[in-house]
Amino acid sequence: MVKYVLASGSPRRRELLAGLGIDFEVRLLPGIDESYPNGLSGEEIARTISQKKAAAYRPTLAQDELIITADTIVYQDSEVLGKPHDEQEASTMLHKLSGRTHEVITGVTLLTQEMEHTFDCVSQVRFANLSDEEIWHYITHYHPLDKAGAYGIQEWIGYIGVEHIEGSYFNVMGLPIQRLYQTLKQYNLI
Repeated sequence: MVKYVLASGSPRRRELLAGLGIDFEVRLLPGIDESYPNGLSGEEIARTISQKKAAAYRPTLAQDELIITADTIVYQDSEVLGKPHDEQEASTMLHKLSGRTHEVITGVTLLTQEMEHTFDCVSQVRFANLSDEEIWHYITHYHPLDKAGAYGIQEWIGYIGVEHIEGSYFNVMGLPIQRLYQTLKQYNLI
């Protein structure tokens, strides 16, 4: 019997993994290096960070455990829009996304003592043109400083702003849960 460990502080990832109906624990390690070399594609960036997170958890891994790590980036014009440091940076990011299509890319790593498997999932998200008032309403009422690209698709901004999505909605939330489930089945881990 495998014990699932979600190595993430994200409440959205916890909610999505719980939706599979499996028991899991959350394990957090501080200070994991999330840097990456220049010149990587968006997919390579997400996979690299996910793998670095998994490597940090390797010493804590028990024989019967499966560690699940993930990293989600918002990628537009070869630029990673990470978590904004303040409200002004959140506004700048949302203005960049307004009226345009961007990619949301999640890298996921599954790690046991016998195997390591990493995959990525890409979703295309098209935003309507957002007014300054809409952007500031969202920032002041939903506080998106803990979200890549300064937005959560499952919040108000997603309701009023997302015109089109191609790919996994749950990937945009932070964990491509259908793809994760299929990969767990592939490795007989569920």
